[in-house]
Amino acid sequence: MFARRESLKQFIQLYPVTAVIIVIHLIAMAAMEWYGSSKDNVTLIHFGAMFDLPNMRPEPWRYVSAIFLHIGFEHLLFNSFALYVFAAPLERMLGAWRYGLFYLACGIIGNIVSAWLHSDYYIGAGASGAIYGVYGAYLYMSVLRKDLIDYQTKQTVRIIVIMGFVYSILIPNVDIYAHLGGFVGGLAVMSIISLFVKRRQRVESEEEQAAQ
Repeated sequence: MFARRESLKQFIQLYPVTAVIIVIHLIAMAAMEWYGSSKDNVTLIHFGAMFDLPNMRPEPWRYVSAIFLHIGFEHLLFNSFALYVFAAPLERMLGAWRYGLFYLACGIIGNIVSAWLHSDYYIGAGASGAIYGVYGAYLYMSVLRKDLIDYQTKQTVRIIVIMGFVYSILIPNVDIYAHLGGFVGGLAVMSIISLFVKRRQRVESEEEQAAQ
């Protein structure tokens, strides 16, 4: 499921939303580097990073814009690779528009939780909250919707989740609050989507039976 064998053209055709998100990452990084540096606090705030600073409050739009910014090329490459490998199959499973909303919702939830739990001043940016939401969606399916993914994928998902949180704890300057918020958001949003899908399937089944 997570083996990417598509050509670039095929990837764009199969996963248009994921492809657009990665392109936005690259454009945002290029713009920040042209303006100053993606590691510079003034540049990050100018382009829409989240923050908690003395006598300053983040505008609501930053909960969205911060999802598409990254602090340094390593951060950008790590998250874009995770999108390319792990997020793409979820787009096929949910459909483009539903996946896009899911991704944004998880990223926003991650940023809200991060802002809520940070006790010190900080500047935050990155797609990690949304990506951990994707991990949450897969974990939800591996436990409660076992019909949707195969056994090997279930094992891979559980390893990714464990390693992801170990990484979040051990590596310095990682926003574990955003990761945790996005992950819980992914579980919650996926459960809501699953309920809507089940209800629609039930209604369609009842309509078919009535028509017969």
